Amino acid sequence: MMKAMSEVQDLVEEATFEFTLGNNDEALEKLQAALTLDANSFEAWHALTEIYFSMGKLDEALEAGEKAHSISPEDVHINTSLSRIWVEKGDKEKAEHFGAQARMLGWKREIKEKKDA
Repeated sequence: MMKAMSEVQDLVEEATFEFTLGNNDEALEKLQAALTLDANSFEAWHALTEIYFSMGKLDEALEAGEKAHSISPEDVHINTSLSRIWVEKGDKEKAEHFGAQARMLGWKREIKEKKDA
């Protein structure tokens, strides 16, 4: 189990690197391989969301983003990503919903960090 998690993390990191080099197809292949190993990898789904979004593939980005959100709805970053996707798709209400969620989660995190400090 730990080996698979490590492999998934390695693939996500490699995909991110490929993406930064502009190798979107290679990045997508690595993320698909990661999801074959762990279909519930939040990191892989979120990376897939961002790559599809950057490519202008909004429907694919939304599908991946919704999957990531179902795994980790309290993540600030996926809520921000979903807000950005909905802005691009022209749905102001949904964009505002996810934007508000991201802000609220960010505030919660700040409050917790201050308490823990």
